[in-house]
Amino acid sequence: MMSGEYGILVAAAIGASVAMLLLWVVQLKLRDATSVDVAWAAGVGILAVVFSVTGTGYLPRRILIGAMGGIWALRLFVHLLTDRVLRAREEDGRYRMLREKWGRRAQLNFFIFYQVQALFVVAFALPFFLAAANSHPGLTVWDYGGAGLWVVAILGEGLSDRQLARFRSNSANRGQTCRNGLWRYSRHPNYFFEWLHWWAYVLISLTSPVWWASLFAPVFMLFLLFYVTGIPYTEKRALESRGDDYRDYQRTTSGFIPWFTKAEAS
Repeated sequence: MMSGEYGILVAAAIGASVAMLLLWVVQLKLRDATSVDVAWAAGVGILAVVFSVTGTGYLPRRILIGAMGGIWALRLFVHLLTDRVLRAREEDGRYRMLREKWGRRAQLNFFIFYQVQALFVVAFALPFFLAAANSHPGLTVWDYGGAGLWVVAILGEGLSDRQLARFRSNSANRGQTCRNGLWRYSRHPNYFFEWLHWWAYVLISLTSPVWWASLFAPVFMLFLLFYVTGIPYTEKRALESRGDDYRDYQRTTSGFIPWFTKAEAS
């Protein structure tokens, strides 16, 4: 890699930090940090496109990785903006919980939180940076395999989001657990396909000398989903609102990887 490419990476980090600082100022006025999720998706997508344009690697691979990152981010950005910001009447429960837990130190802690999110933007954009800098000539089986996996993951995540939104839009389903479509085989199919999608960029990076750095994205995403703000919080809220119905869902349905229900397997 050339020094200019590392300069772009540093500029990306500074830009992400400034953007999150401005968003933190906005949440000071609104007392609503939900937009940080939307900004994260947008930030990663923007950097994917920037890296594909400024990279010095094989041009067709740069075009491929820029399109993949841009389309993924646009879909997620629109979904989060619509579902968590425009349709929501109050701050996301995760951030309300943090605001109450932190008390008088909430704004200082949120400032740190926003800057950590800026760091995550750059860290999760690293696979795109590596692929855009990869000068290996010609598209390989790994590139095609990554593109194929990306298509499966994006379709799966989009389908699961639509199935859940359709279920929630029916007032007769209030207080019940969605078991339709992909939700019959996984309690969190949207999370699963989001995690799977990050492996597509690992495959495309395999012909790069430092491909191993791209492993950060799927490995850390799995950690976040299982131990931070993903599955634990979602299931806690589901148990509080749906009780025994969700406990039965937990007993019979895979927690992550789509699989047959226990009743079907037996």
